[in-house]
Amino acid sequence: MREPLITDALLGEHGVIYTLLEHLTSRPFDSAEEARIQAAELAAGLATHARIEDDLLFVALEGPLGPNGGPLAVMRTEHAEVEATLERLTQVEDVQEAEALAGHLVKVAREHFEKEEQVLFPMAEQLLGEEALRSLGEQWAAQRLGA
Repeated sequence: MREPLITDALLGEHGVIYTLLEHLTSRPFDSAEEARIQAAELAAGLATHARIEDDLLFVALEGPLGPNGGPLAVMRTEHAEVEATLERLTQVEDVQEAEALAGHLVKVAREHFEKEEQVLFPMAEQLLGEEALRSLGEQWAAQRLGA
């Protein structure tokens, strides 16, 4: 079996993360502890997803786009915002603050994924080509399998 294009693999991960985001805001938290637990679970998946994007896809796109230009700078800034919000949510003591943080996190993450899906991934497919994206997909698979 051929490995997927990295853009297809990351898009699949988005599908899973959308479900986790929906669960995070599907009902009010019963307690700040519940919010912290849900945030910690979500953080584990989001952190590895963002790291793989940063280390594989974004680095590959630095050649044609430059490291600080255009969409890469925006994507990295949004990764940092998601991570900081998740960090705050894992330490929250007030349930109302948890609700506000969760709502903000979901909004930022969904908008970020939309930019990737509508702009960055198609741009990567155009700029990098199938062979490079498949090679990155192999690296994605190796990281996901812990190889």
